[in-house]
Amino acid sequence: MAFSSFWKYWAPLSLLLLLSYSQTARGQAVQAENVTVLEGGTAQISCRLQNYDGSIVVIQNPRRQTLFFNGTRALKDDRFQMVLFTPRLVRITLTNVSVSDEGGYFCQLYTDDTHHQVATLSVVVPPEVPTVEVKTEAVEGGEVELTCMSPRSKPPATLRWVRDRREIAGVISQQENGKTVSVSNTIRIPVERKDNGAALSCEASHPALVGQKRVRHYSLDVHFAPTVKIIPPQGILREGDSLSLTCSVTGNPLPRDIQWSRVNDTLPERAEKTGNILQMSRLSQSHNGTYLCQAHNNYGRAADHYTLLVYVSVPPNSHPAIAHPILPSSSFTKEYQDPGAVVETHSAVPYAVIGGILALLVFTVICVLIVTIWCSVRQKGSYLTHEASGLDEHGEVQEAFLNGNDASQGKKEYLL
Repeated sequence: MAFSSFWKYWAPLSLLLLLSYSQTARGQAVQAENVTVLEGGTAQISCRLQNYDGSIVVIQNPRRQTLFFNGTRALKDDRFQMVLFTPRLVRITLTNVSVSDEGGYFCQLYTDDTHHQVATLSVVVPPEVPTVEVKTEAVEGGEVELTCMSPRSKPPATLRWVRDRREIAGVISQQENGKTVSVSNTIRIPVERKDNGAALSCEASHPALVGQKRVRHYSLDVHFAPTVKIIPPQGILREGDSLSLTCSVTGNPLPRDIQWSRVNDTLPERAEKTGNILQMSRLSQSHNGTYLCQAHNNYGRAADHYTLLVYVSVPPNSHPAIAHPILPSSSFTKEYQDPGAVVETHSAVPYAVIGGILALLVFTVICVLIVTIWCSVRQKGSYLTHEASGLDEHGEVQEAFLNGNDASQGKKEYLL
């Protein structure tokens, strides 16, 4: 009676423990391993078996399509290959992995009950080299807006702008494109003429790059008005010489049309224009004048002028005749001056020579004046001396006349 009572309560408990042990053992009959792989790489999906007794093993993709049935291919996708099938391990490979392959792969073991484990495949997408988009044009004195973009990565890439090894803070935004993410970093920086050609870089970092970076280099393209400068010749130009004037032009964009002209006159017949160079041969005084070089682009214009003075060729031991330059008139200033233009003036007038000649003439005149005054003063002093001597002799004659003739004295003649 006691035994039957004991069995009545122990039997259900024993059966419950047996079922629990059986379920635990069956749950451990198959194990799956999670896999992480780079996009385009090869993934290995493994199913580990315990106490395998020859039951049916099935592997399915995330869409629950059967890939292999006991080692036999069931889905016509050559990217999947069965590489190992043993009582302990079943392994397949997947080549050229894409984000669409991501998900859970089922390892199923069919015994009295169906047991399965899921191997999760994660696909990592590293960023490509980022691209740079110019939102606003860079103009001198303004701001330029640049956007660095990484259109596709998983997880999201990290973008940053760098100039002279210093990071430039920007506005970062992200946008999901399915399973990947698009990342952008936008900056706004002020620009001047000196910034043209400055080097910037956009760097993309990502866990899949293992410490490396994908870098896009960019050079600032700053637009600005042109500057013009005429490079003058060295030395004095005389009749018969040749002249070559070079017009140095800068600007962005660089002006293509460079114009040469002569103020208030036409260019000489023998003048040749070749781009930014003006050449004249066999110079004469008819070439004298002010020559103008002009250039312009979409952001402004500039001009520079050069005053040519040709000296007359003279034989040795003679003084050259100086030809005076033709100075720019007020009409030139009103006609060609541009508020935004950079204008510089050059002249071939030998001011040092003319100044030296004038100084010599002034010195000569001063010396002549000094000598003249000195001679005049000297001559006046001599006249006064002779005049006093004459007065003394006249007094002696007058005294003799008053006292009469003395017999003991000799005869004297006085000329009055």
